[in-house]
Amino acid sequence: MGSEPLNEKKSRALEKAKRVAELEPTPVLVMDTETLRQEYERFRSCFPDSAIYYALKANSDAGVARLFHKLGAGFEVGSEGALRLLLELGVAPSTIISGNPLKTPAFLELAHSVGIHTFTFDSHSEVKKMATLAPGSDVYVRLTVANNYSEWPLDKKFGVEIEEAAGLLSRAHENGLRPVGVAFHVGSQCISTAGWTEALERSKQVWTLAVSRGLELRSLNLGGGFPSEYTHPVPSVAEISQVVNEGVQQHFPGGVHTLLEPGRALVGEAGVLVTTVIARASRNGQDWVYLDAGVFNGLMESLGGIRYPLHVLREGKRAKYVLAGPSCDSMDALPGEVDLPELEIGDRVYVMTAGAYTTAYASCFDGIPVPRVILA
Repeated sequence: MGSEPLNEKKSRALEKAKRVAELEPTPVLVMDTETLRQEYERFRSCFPDSAIYYALKANSDAGVARLFHKLGAGFEVGSEGALRLLLELGVAPSTIISGNPLKTPAFLELAHSVGIHTFTFDSHSEVKKMATLAPGSDVYVRLTVANNYSEWPLDKKFGVEIEEAAGLLSRAHENGLRPVGVAFHVGSQCISTAGWTEALERSKQVWTLAVSRGLELRSLNLGGGFPSEYTHPVPSVAEISQVVNEGVQQHFPGGVHTLLEPGRALVGEAGVLVTTVIARASRNGQDWVYLDAGVFNGLMESLGGIRYPLHVLREGKRAKYVLAGPSCDSMDALPGEVDLPELEIGDRVYVMTAGAYTTAYASCFDGIPVPRVILA
């Protein structure tokens, strides 16, 4: 990892980041607007019959949200803060849904009061809550599907098995809600199309059970999980869409409305986190390089296995380094070592494919600010 060959998207994003870095203090997350536009249009082209809702949690910068709004995207949110941001930007409530299976009462009340009526759930308590605070809403049950192909699994916290999913849809109907379909999530950064193939097979089983109980379903929420390219190839949106479209036709030959909640795939490769070397040290035979952005203020996903491509402008003899952030906490270090040319204090390190879950996860721990976001 370190100054690997870059594809066209990454090269364009890097050039813009370099120009910003000449004028702005670091750390700063530079988002390439052309890549954002291209990625959204790619989804629109590959899924022409699906509704696309950008998962705002991936990158909740107001400028990014404003750009997708202008392009015609819908939005998926799960909190009051995210919803209020969209409302302040003038996003129509009719283009907003919530895929979070657990929602605070305050969020439900606000969402319902402004005209948002599409929610996902996976428990009896959530049925009761929605029936009271968002009566008559359209609801999807969250089905458990294998996250075996995901680099960031999500199957432990949410979802229910097939029989329970069908039962929850019936319970929703009994409580005055409108059960409209099945939702699933193959896990964030899913690197095999098999994830969607298997999820569609399980969704069909829930569908059949629900219909046998007198329910009239009409929609599938395919969730997110669409990957970004970090340090190795991943399935393209076109490859995933081919598998999804074939699976939908096979299991739902009568036709079904589909919707997507992409997040990472829309913003990941558009972002470059520009950092600066602030210190060096040698510890127990290892060379350490300290940056002005680390785990707590931008690179949290590195602790879960995400490996970011790195680019530096310096050339020459290469060595192995441990990269660490600026805080006084020993957890503020990226796992493993990276191979880079010898770096000096003041050198820039460009963290590629950093548009998703960087500033969105970041905190001001130790008084260190979250990197600013600049659209370029």
